Amino acid sequence: MNLIDRVKNILLTPKTEWDVINSETVTPPSLLVSYIFPLAVISAIGPVLSGFLFPGRLWLNSFLISALFAFLSAIISYYISLYIIDILAPTFGSEKDLNKSAQLVAYSTTPSFIAGLLSFIPVIGGLLSFVAWAYSIYIMYLGLTPLKKTPEDKKIIYLIIAFIVTVAVMMVVSAILGSMLLTS
Repeated sequence: MNLIDRVKNILLTPKTEWDVINSETVTPPSLLVSYIFPLAVISAIGPVLSGFLFPGRLWLNSFLISALFAFLSAIISYYISLYIIDILAPTFGSEKDLNKSAQLVAYSTTPSFIAGLLSFIPVIGGLLSFVAWAYSIYIMYLGLTPLKKTPEDKKIIYLIIAFIVTVAVMMVVSAILGSMLLTS
């Protein structure tokens, strides 16, 4: 399936798209190259557009650093999240399968990537990011049963614990990455 169709289907019909995704065979690196990279680039365009459209007191360099930060964060987040989801899987009666975890993480973050592109829009961009973040969680919730075989009674707690751990790890990674980019 091509990138545009997958994005459209996961955004508009996520429940049925998870069944299609479940029948596919992929690996974390193949998803990184075919899905995460292109969407991370698209998402990183938002900060660059902000620099061109609303230069204000910030230099274009600041927006380029923001774009680089967004791109690198997306890649690092992908890998950290898929490993956290996979490591936690048996605790919640789910299947431990790194490839399925990669699919779950990659495709459920689609709304956030699209919101990243639209982040240049003043006020609305921030609101869209929040809505996309919430929708990403919902999409992941829908994907837990088909991909990870998570029992219904454990889906919410699995999602909450995985989310909390992922956010905590990503805050540390973001702090490290941010300090590296800002000092260079």
